[in-house]
Amino acid sequence: MSDAAAQRQDRPAAGVFWMLVTGLCFVAVTALVKHGARDLPAAEAAFLRFALGILFFLPFLAQILRLRLTPRQWKIFGFRSVAHTFAVLLWFYAMTRITIAEVTAMNYLAPVYVTIGAALFLGERLAIRRIAAIAAAFIGALIILRPGFRELSDGHMAMLGTALFFAISYLTAKRMTDELPATVIVGILSVTVTIGLLPFALAVWQTPALEDLFWMFLVALFATGGHYAMTLAFAAAPVTVTQPVTFLQLVWATLLGSLVFGEGVDIWVVIGGTVIIAAVTFIAIREAMLKVREKGEAAPGP
Repeated sequence: MSDAAAQRQDRPAAGVFWMLVTGLCFVAVTALVKHGARDLPAAEAAFLRFALGILFFLPFLAQILRLRLTPRQWKIFGFRSVAHTFAVLLWFYAMTRITIAEVTAMNYLAPVYVTIGAALFLGERLAIRRIAAIAAAFIGALIILRPGFRELSDGHMAMLGTALFFAISYLTAKRMTDELPATVIVGILSVTVTIGLLPFALAVWQTPALEDLFWMFLVALFATGGHYAMTLAFAAAPVTVTQPVTFLQLVWATLLGSLVFGEGVDIWVVIGGTVIIAAVTFIAIREAMLKVREKGEAAPGP
């Protein structure tokens, strides 16, 4: 890590603050979808969220239009948009079927899938400790789902697919971050996913009320704010500082579902989510430590 980068990541208090803001934004997104999208089909609500979200990227439109992407880059963007489209569709559908706490907890499986995908497709090595963390995460998922002890809904199955498709999207984004600015990557994703969601939305379209548009605009606002706050958190402090803070998202989601939506507190969801978060945190911290070690070994001697 360069001196400038080290200085940027030497503000742990700022990193924790922005990660707290990130968590609050993403929990707000979940609550707003739960409340504001209940009268809309899931596909239409997802489409409106992304269509309205494009408004936030209009300042970067000229920068995106000036780009001359290679055929390879367009293929990667196309592949990512398909994966992200299905992830969003399944997530919005799951929100209408299961509790906020279950959605939040199971969404933490995405980083686990990313780790597996990085080993399978990007050639990254899986050490025994990472394998153990992955196994622990799946045990956490089983604690939440408890197959054989209760009836699983289609919402639970949708969330398993959501995490998988989000992982595919994150993996492809990881390949593009070394080539293009983050604003361009997110902006292109917003446009392409909006296009991808359009036929699904038209198939179930019902004219949205102004109130529906208002709620979906707030969803887009908080989602964009959450991603921006996360970027600030990563710039301010290393992942070893910011990752454990994400645990609070499950706490807030559980309290929100119980106090606002009357969903009750399922202790097994809390336990399983905690196991998943602990595994994800271990993986993130371990990867950060390995990167620091690799850079140290690659640095020239005095």
